[in-house]
Amino acid sequence: MSTHPTDTGDTSSDMISLATLPYDLLLNIAGHLELQDIYALQKMLEWVDGGAFSSARPNTIARLQNLYAGAVARPYDQTSCKALHAFSTTRPVYRNLAGTLLRRCRALPLHGFQRLSDLTDEQLIEAVNQATRLESAWLTRGPRPATSSPYLNPPDGTGNSTRTWYKVISAPPNEEVDWLSPITSSYSLCATKSGKVVCWDVHRDVCLAEWDPKERWELWKCRVEFDIRTVFFTMAKILQRSFDDRVMEFVLMKLEFPEEGEPVFSELATFKTIGVVMNVFLLDPSSRLLSAFVWVSSSNTIGLYALLDWDKEEYVFIDTGIECSMSSNWSCILYDEQIVIHSEESDVAHQYFYPIAVLQCHARPSSTASSFTPSISERLGPTTTMSAPFIFPPFSRSHSPAPIVDAHEAAPIEAEETVEELDEEEGEEEAPADAEEEAQNVEGEDVEEDAQHIAHQEPDNDGEDDQSGTVADANPFPYPPWYPESAHFVRQWWPTLASVPRLSCTVVLLAHHEQDTHRTRYVLAQHYFKVPLIDPEDLDHLPAAAAKAVADTHCPSPENAALHDKGMYSPTGTLSSSSSTTTTASMDHDWNADTSMSRSHRSGGAESSMMRLWYVSEPFEVVCVLDGLDDELDPDNSPERPRPLMAVDFGHAVWIEFTFPPETDRDEKRLRFVTFPPVTHDRDEMGYWEVGPNGMPGAGESLEGVVHTLDIPDELDLDAVETINIDQSQGAIIISVKDGKIFILCYE
Repeated sequence: MSTHPTDTGDTSSDMISLATLPYDLLLNIAGHLELQDIYALQKMLEWVDGGAFSSARPNTIARLQNLYAGAVARPYDQTSCKALHAFSTTRPVYRNLAGTLLRRCRALPLHGFQRLSDLTDEQLIEAVNQATRLESAWLTRGPRPATSSPYLNPPDGTGNSTRTWYKVISAPPNEEVDWLSPITSSYSLCATKSGKVVCWDVHRDVCLAEWDPKERWELWKCRVEFDIRTVFFTMAKILQRSFDDRVMEFVLMKLEFPEEGEPVFSELATFKTIGVVMNVFLLDPSSRLLSAFVWVSSSNTIGLYALLDWDKEEYVFIDTGIECSMSSNWSCILYDEQIVIHSEESDVAHQYFYPIAVLQCHARPSSTASSFTPSISERLGPTTTMSAPFIFPPFSRSHSPAPIVDAHEAAPIEAEETVEELDEEEGEEEAPADAEEEAQNVEGEDVEEDAQHIAHQEPDNDGEDDQSGTVADANPFPYPPWYPESAHFVRQWWPTLASVPRLSCTVVLLAHHEQDTHRTRYVLAQHYFKVPLIDPEDLDHLPAAAAKAVADTHCPSPENAALHDKGMYSPTGTLSSSSSTTTTASMDHDWNADTSMSRSHRSGGAESSMMRLWYVSEPFEVVCVLDGLDDELDPDNSPERPRPLMAVDFGHAVWIEFTFPPETDRDEKRLRFVTFPPVTHDRDEMGYWEVGPNGMPGAGESLEGVVHTLDIPDELDLDAVETINIDQSQGAIIISVKDGKIFILCYE
């Protein structure tokens, strides 16, 4: 039976109409369309005058005409049109569209602790429509004051219209705000400099709950678990002031939001650390798993502290042997029953895997006694190490930053001159890392140079790619002179679907201090990454040792029979692959993908989709506030530390900067915003290789973030800002000021 018409006027009865096509087949077809295509299809099927396709992309028109083989185009096939229109508005179609948004790491605008399964069909359609409009607008024209937002128009109708596009609520009275974060569109969580933690009702502008320890504590980490309507956070204070043997006490708290009644604070656990704590990570509240990085001063390495079950009085504290570099940035992620230490330098990222089963063998009993302090059990290296280089903008098409003047030679250093230096330098990461600044700051690491780590095979072709002979893509902002002033790691915090992979986003504020003018300039760098850095489907592109490490990470087994069968694993220490990449590996499965291999496969696969960098490369001067510490928290009388007024969400950043350079003697400030390209699995989807006139980046170029200046209310004084935050799901910027107000600015 023919399934296609032989002529545009064929009405033979042997042709299958859309009304009789299986639903699964229609759903599969819809999976290749985006929201604008579905919308155009719906309009066309409603018989909007002949220009029904006007809002669809040209290639979409051709696809629709081919896919639906004339049944869509024939106005007399009303049965098919009605069936297709009804299908296009069903829940599975919009659930697929929601999944596409979530895979691009764009959150849906939900109310309160709503889950996707809680939404009605109409609410799901509206959420998808709103999220898509927001993403498209922020990527093109930039945010504009909103006409509607859950912050302004809550579902219970309690909002007021005295301010049209923003809301002002109260900060805790007689308190200075130290940290502030939205908890859905209904609540905010605020930590004050006196040690209190306050939960605030955004819509009613009242305090709902308060934790007051009656002494100075600092909030270090916060995590929202939507499914159980609970916020987990850690508070910290110093018990012993000496630097090398600094003892800190942490209290782990939760804030529960019952279906009925007010939220309630409760204490879950307390624990102590010794040494300079770099950061704390709430890895998995459901399994009661917590970790922390501690600087081991005697060896300048990273100590891994972990509570494998915070309900038990035991802890794990090991010296990883991973060198701590001040120029690197750090995060910690749970993956497949393994604690993964993620480190980023300026040119390369590393991941170090510690199976929980291995760490459990090094657990020690803890105690609540005041005299108890933990101690390192031993040095324990990772079972697996992965490394992957960043993918920098090609020289011929990236926006070149202004030349940097070397303080000694007073000569401009062009980007090409840094190619040979790249593999000799180290890079960036989480928050600004001064060893004496323990709050939420994160520091760096290098790969240890011993038999447990891979020897990086440097190309000796003077910066040329040994695969193609082209000039290698160099880091436009190498370390030095650019150093990480602060770094922010973000995981998807919003409600999602089980089929959506878990990804991470890094935004680094890079700084360059000019010695002659004492002026500090800043740029932003952003990228996405995943754990592990390489997926099993990329095995065919990897050297043998790398493939073995990937297989063991994803599916640990003594044999890895599949790799043996393919001849991809050898029990020797040095292996090579047919890709002309030699990799030296120890039996601990450490491996490193060198630059020639990664660049030869840049057009697809894990590295090209996750490790490419985007920039705000036009230098700017971010406004910083000075966070002074009292004697309790600053035993060494350190100078006040500058904190950049900047906030990030997945793929977004907002900050306050000086409008004019310092030599103008003008101190006006402005609120700035950038949206980076969303996550894609193919750089061609974002026009990565499009080139415009004269070889300059074309309209589809996505290597440079476009910065927008945001409108602000007349009553908001940027000189008085204490904290800044962003909620991308609702298109909101949350700013606290010194006079006890919190501004919620809503954009669309």
